[in-house]
This record gives sequence, C-alpha cells and structure tokens, in this order.
Amino acid sequence: MDENALLPEVIGFCAGLCSMMSFTPQILKTWRERDATSISLRMYVVTVTGFSLWVTYGVMIGSLPVMVTNSVCLTLSALILAMKWRFSRPDYVARRRGAGDAVGAGTAGH
Repeated sequence: MDENALLPEVIGFCAGLCSMMSFTPQILKTWRERDATSISLRMYVVTVTGFSLWVTYGVMIGSLPVMVTNSVCLTLSALILAMKWRFSRPDYVARRRGAGDAVGAGTAGH
C-alpha cells in the first residue's frame, strides 16, 4: 500500500478518535455527579441508533476505520444512555434527594 492509499485510513482513524474523545467529558460529568437530568433521552436514542447504522455500514463496505471508531462511539453513547436511564429512575432520584437532605440537615445555613 502506497502512502497516498494510506492517507484516507489515517484521516478516518483521526476523525474517529476525535468523535470518541467527544463523549468523555459527558461520561465523566454524569458519572461524578450521578445526575443525568440535563441529558436528552431522545438525542442519545438517535445517537445510538446512528452509530449502530454506521457500524453496519462499515462492515458492509469493509472499512476498518468506520467499523472500529463507530463501535467505540456506539459503546460510549450507549453508556451515556444507560446512565441517563439509571440516574433518572424515580427510586434513584428519591434516594439521592433523601440522602442530600440528610447530609445537609443540621448544618449552618440549612
């Protein structure tokens, strides 16, 4: 494979790396805060669906950059979707609010 044929593959992997890294701040913030109220459920359902289609497309055309990077993006966006589901469940929110009330009770300013 000559250098000109390799360039599109390198660009594809670099583009995929940027896409993968874009999910990291949201994952870290949501995990640390255990709060997903500001995350759009519809947006992440569409995102997961889109990445699933991209992976399928990558397999169909035999493109390693499309398959690999979109598989990772699918996993990361599915993780955010799972945290949205978990941290938005009424029982989880009620426990969290109850724990926050107990922690703040009796302190100055409360």
